[in-house]
Amino acid sequence: MTQHNIYDKLETLGIELPQAGSPAAAYVMSAQSGNTVYVSGHIAKKDGKPWVGKLGATMTTDEGKQAARAIAIDLLATLHAHTGDLNRVKRIVKLMSLVNSTLDYTEQHLVTNGASEFLVEVFGDAGKHARSAFGVAQIPTGACVEIELIAEVA
Repeated sequence: MTQHNIYDKLETLGIELPQAGSPAAAYVMSAQSGNTVYVSGHIAKKDGKPWVGKLGATMTTDEGKQAARAIAIDLLATLHAHTGDLNRVKRIVKLMSLVNSTLDYTEQHLVTNGASEFLVEVFGDAGKHARSAFGVAQIPTGACVEIELIAEVA
């Protein structure tokens, strides 16, 4: 892997990483144990504000998928801030996705694909990960999706 491979890939995709966010409560944005980095849950944002909505009521699956992709970009910004270099990421190990949805909505996995597909686009095989996707009654600030990430770094 070349030194700037991940950043070149992001540029090719037209992605500029935003400034990493800061915690909204009593926690840190990322923590490392050994070679494993745990990135706290990030909520979906649109135009810098919480992307509010409920899948199955006020949002479509495609909109949710776009929200999940936006979260993946924010997760990479936090991972970049933590590691100093995304090329240190050996693999994305796991995602956990919470989808603010109605009781009868059953496409949480398709919403989460927005993040999963983006991570594979950026990291290739190293972006393939285990994951869980849950429907929940509510997410802080009314956000439509929240995703956390676990990565292995060199």
